[in-house]
Amino acid sequence: MAHLNSHYLKLKAGYLFPEINRRVKAFTDANPEAAARLIRCGIGDVTEPLPLAVREAMHKAVDELGTSEHFRGYGPEQGYEFLRKAIAENDYRSRGLDVADDEIFVSDGSKCDCANILDVLGHENRIAVMDPVYPVYVDTNVMAGHTGAASDAGFYEGLVYLPCTAENGFMPDVPTEKVDLVYLCSPNNPTGAVATRERLEKWVAYALANDAILLYDAAYEAYITEPGVPRSIYEIPGARQCAIEFRSFSKNGGFTGVRCAFTVLPKELLCTSADGEKRPLHPLWNRRFSTKFNGVSYVTQRAAEALYSSEGKAEVAALVSHYMGNAKILREAVSGAGLTVFGGVNAPYIWVRGPQGATSWDIFDRVLNEANIVITPGSGFGNAGEGYFRISAFNSRVKAEEAARRFAAMKW
Repeated sequence: MAHLNSHYLKLKAGYLFPEINRRVKAFTDANPEAAARLIRCGIGDVTEPLPLAVREAMHKAVDELGTSEHFRGYGPEQGYEFLRKAIAENDYRSRGLDVADDEIFVSDGSKCDCANILDVLGHENRIAVMDPVYPVYVDTNVMAGHTGAASDAGFYEGLVYLPCTAENGFMPDVPTEKVDLVYLCSPNNPTGAVATRERLEKWVAYALANDAILLYDAAYEAYITEPGVPRSIYEIPGARQCAIEFRSFSKNGGFTGVRCAFTVLPKELLCTSADGEKRPLHPLWNRRFSTKFNGVSYVTQRAAEALYSSEGKAEVAALVSHYMGNAKILREAVSGAGLTVFGGVNAPYIWVRGPQGATSWDIFDRVLNEANIVITPGSGFGNAGEGYFRISAFNSRVKAEEAARRFAAMKW
């Protein structure tokens, strides 16, 4: 009989968002009249139409594929040169950051990249994650066999949990113990917090001193509004020797359904092999792409390239402004209702401390039943998220305003 991957059996009851969907379905089945009133402020999925520049680029690319002269089959697995160059030029070199075109790897999502990077990293690594944390970081390490079983409290043996609290600005302090891989996310999902330059300098110094790698998720970089907040880990001297950066077009260009993202892996970043020799990771990641991935479609990559046109940049700015306008409306409504609110300034997520003594799932059920709004329970992101909940600003303005009225009307 074939054997399954028993590491999957160590996973907790269910991935956060399927569990939310299960509860919402149970609620709407029992209350069909409430289904039409439901406002989803849970999963961070965009709602607004694709930018015109993107749509025009996609139409043009489809027309190209309809002719013998311009038809394309398999493309380069790592991404077409036109997109890799556009990314490197606009997101990095124009800001004085040294990133080469071939250090950009185009993929179908940061979620995938954060998981797939484990293919080229060894099982011997000691791994640190933020708490609360985007669940994919933890669950993919469990699936890969990098952890032991979960304790009754939900902590997986073998992982180092870095508490993110109001006291440290929801950004972790460097650990006193040695770790090899560290997941950092800024702007942060779920808390909406950002890492200051000073905080990132400490993390880069730690990584260099301990031969560690920072897995830096910057998928929400476009939402940074405050001056002085780093948009890339590579703004910090030394980061090219110790950091891999993940970015996505999902939330700035509305690509959650189109699917396009990229990873930056500098050539000078080294890892230790089994024989103790230090080797570059870049060729291995390149080989992983060539072996396990056939690349993002030509049409999609032309669409992503269009985001860097003057028209595309203006439309991205408008989308970001729309969602951050929603965040301001929701943040002010919940704060005005007497709850303590974080985030919503440099990220489209509002992180809310719930009423004293209420669990995150208690709050979820109460908001669903009383206000017919779907939120995300903070405990789904880790133990340090207990008692909190996340509100997503990804919505139409009409629904954001209605959700704000309902939040304000609740008797917290």
